[in-house]
Amino acid sequence: MVPRGPERPRKGRSGRGGTGAMAVDPRWPVALVRGAVPVALGLLLWVAMAGGEQDRQQTLKVQPGADSTSLSQRRRHNELIMAALREAAETDDNVAQRRVPWRK
Repeated sequence: MVPRGPERPRKGRSGRGGTGAMAVDPRWPVALVRGAVPVALGLLLWVAMAGGEQDRQQTLKVQPGADSTSLSQRRRHNELIMAALREAAETDDNVAQRRVPWRK
């Protein structure tokens, strides 16, 4: 048998020596904080913006044009425009050059 020198401690799986327990890299917490900060800022901004949603809904309910007469007038106007578009799609004539009543 060949004599060997003094016994050295065996290295574990991490390659750092010692008992083989995983050592924490000092850069890991810094990287974790750098990744978590933008997520936390985005969450805070989202909460701040979503907080005013109920106020916005109340403001929309009070706005002029939300009553039933305005809605029915707007609905009628949209029906007339859709009818004109349907007619324009069905004919080969240039309906943009017609007079205001939009009828043949």
